[in-house]
Amino acid sequence: MTIQTASIALVTGSSRGLGRSTALKLAESGVDVIVTYKGNEAEAQVVVQLIRAQGRRALALQLDVADSQSFAGFAVKLKTVLAGTWQREGFDYLVNNAGVGVHASFAQTTEEQFDMLCKVHLKGTFFLTQKLLPLLNEGGRIVNISSGLTRFALPGFAAYAAMKGGVEVLTRYMARELGERGIAVNTIAPGAIETDFGGGMVRDNAQMNAGIASQTALGRVGLPDDIGGAVAALLSEGNHWVNAQRIEVSGGIAI
Repeated sequence: MTIQTASIALVTGSSRGLGRSTALKLAESGVDVIVTYKGNEAEAQVVVQLIRAQGRRALALQLDVADSQSFAGFAVKLKTVLAGTWQREGFDYLVNNAGVGVHASFAQTTEEQFDMLCKVHLKGTFFLTQKLLPLLNEGGRIVNISSGLTRFALPGFAAYAAMKGGVEVLTRYMARELGERGIAVNTIAPGAIETDFGGGMVRDNAQMNAGIASQTALGRVGLPDDIGGAVAALLSEGNHWVNAQRIEVSGGIAI
């Protein structure tokens, strides 16, 4: 086994949804995983056990990506567990996945909703990555999760898509500035996926699901493993030269 020399990934928001799938797909590819969760430790521990069942090392850490004041303490905790569990000083892959959705028209979006989305998606990605840079190994990789909604517009997602647009611009700047350390930074932009995100509207609303499928070249909406598999593939050695790119994983929606 190669467990002593495995790469280590930290995937935010990986107790459920796309993050969960990403963590499991990375484990399948031979990567050890640090799972983060906001409040449901039990869900996170299930993911940890599934990863360990594949012969990989894993553990779960609590993290609220909306609370930037907690990031310094999180970095200290991460450094401690890297030393204790892996006898390592750094990790290799950071996947900024954690997120929340708000469905509200532009006219009805509140300032509180806007600020919350900014804290989670844009400010959180910016400052968490900044705090973890000292622990990210030279030649490491960062994947920021965006959304297909930055390319095509659907009513009700103006604020959410604006934050994800900011993440995509941030990705290019991160790639430019971190390149001197050999760190590649890319964006994965999912299309509509069947998860509990946004109250499960894509998964549970049959009319919406069918409507999206009818606009998608491959004839269906996405599943979590479509995204988890794409992230794992992007982080594989065969893609080490991909940098500063936005890769949409949507089955060909609205083309």
